[in-house]
Amino acid sequence: MENKLANPAPLGLMGFGMTTVLLNIHNAGFFPIDSMILAMGLFYGGLAQVIVGIMEFKKGNTFGTTAFTSYGLFWLTLVGLIVMPKLGIAEASPAAFMGWYLVMWGLFTGFMFIGSLRYCFAKQFVFGSLTVLFFLLAARDFTGSAFIGTIAGFEGIVCGLSAIYFAMAQVLNEEYGRTILPVGDKQPQAAVAQHAA
Repeated sequence: MENKLANPAPLGLMGFGMTTVLLNIHNAGFFPIDSMILAMGLFYGGLAQVIVGIMEFKKGNTFGTTAFTSYGLFWLTLVGLIVMPKLGIAEASPAAFMGWYLVMWGLFTGFMFIGSLRYCFAKQFVFGSLTVLFFLLAARDFTGSAFIGTIAGFEGIVCGLSAIYFAMAQVLNEEYGRTILPVGDKQPQAAVAQHAA
């Protein structure tokens, strides 16, 4: 009897999506960074995605392992960058250094976006919009422009919401055995038929 493993991706996408939306509401200028964002970054955006990355490893999914583990650790490093100076563990990073940090994440995400082109449009949109977000945030830090930061915030909200949508599409489409929320598959009915078989 075949042991069917659950799809861990929706959990990782929700952790990423919800945390990204909340941080970018801050970036858009609506409220300051506080314990709510830091806690989401540590646990749902950070720890949950690392766990999902390990689960994707078990399924033999290199793309999922690389993406979820990396972005989980991104959230943990981001929280560390905010909290460590407050605890006196390390000096705060200058804005230009943070710009390079964000550029490196943008480059990584750009390569992941290229990988996502093999998959459905919803996945492509998440990675494409995240690539744009990292470079917008880097531009904000390099220039000190609050306006660019605000644009990045709104773009990041869209990115996070797209991840939430993709997560819920996977859950609902699997539960109902048909397309409830479309994800832009080239052959969406094939997956539905396979589920129903």
